[in-house]
Amino acid sequence: MGTITLLGWGQLFPAGMESGFRGSVVDLVLYSGPVVKVVLLILLFFSIVSWAIIFSKLRLIRRADKESRQFLRIFWEGKQLSTIFADSKKLRYSPTAEVFRAGYVELSKLSQASSNPESHRKDSDVTALNIELSGVDNISRAMRQASTTELTKLERALGFLATTGSTTPFIGLFGTVWGIMDAFRGIGMRGSATLAVVAPGISEALIATAAGLAAAIPAVVAYNYYINRIKILSDEMENFSAELLNIVKRHFLKS
Repeated sequence: MGTITLLGWGQLFPAGMESGFRGSVVDLVLYSGPVVKVVLLILLFFSIVSWAIIFSKLRLIRRADKESRQFLRIFWEGKQLSTIFADSKKLRYSPTAEVFRAGYVELSKLSQASSNPESHRKDSDVTALNIELSGVDNISRAMRQASTTELTKLERALGFLATTGSTTPFIGLFGTVWGIMDAFRGIGMRGSATLAVVAPGISEALIATAAGLAAAIPAVVAYNYYINRIKILSDEMENFSAELLNIVKRHFLKS
């Protein structure tokens, strides 16, 4: 019986297959079917672009956070808005500094308009106060626009990471299904269900699945991380805008 068993296993596994399928990952990719190769190329494209976005956003958000902290320190330590405005020009990556510059420019326009001799009229105090309140609304609007613009810059291309995280697993799954279909078709054509027939197709299928997950997981992690960091920067801009408006109202809205 021992001899018959060995002969049976020798017929099931050809020479060199007794220890299992030995195809390397590179061989699986090179000798895979055309559909699986197309799937892998698509996943490779998504992965390369995703990593490029991840590294570029990491650099951008780190600089934005660092320069925003520098600007807030300059702002609260400074005494004159004009000096703070000049120092803020050096911090081009700080969204908070950009919000301040937008508010300061609008405040300068309001100050120039109020200091114009032709604008001085014998109006009632209520009318003058309304004019000043309108100017504060303009300052608030300018800072909101600047904040929206900065958030758009920070969030740019993050949608691609979200798309990668949600679609690449399904693209890999498509390659998996197609690889299994090829495997079963090979079984039907050869009329044999040996491991030598099934293993290559199944391995191609698993490679497609692994490639899809390898592209999706970093994209999802990076997307969630950057969204949280951008939310923190957005809250900082909103809080700073409120503080600056309070300062403007205390010092420029005096009856």
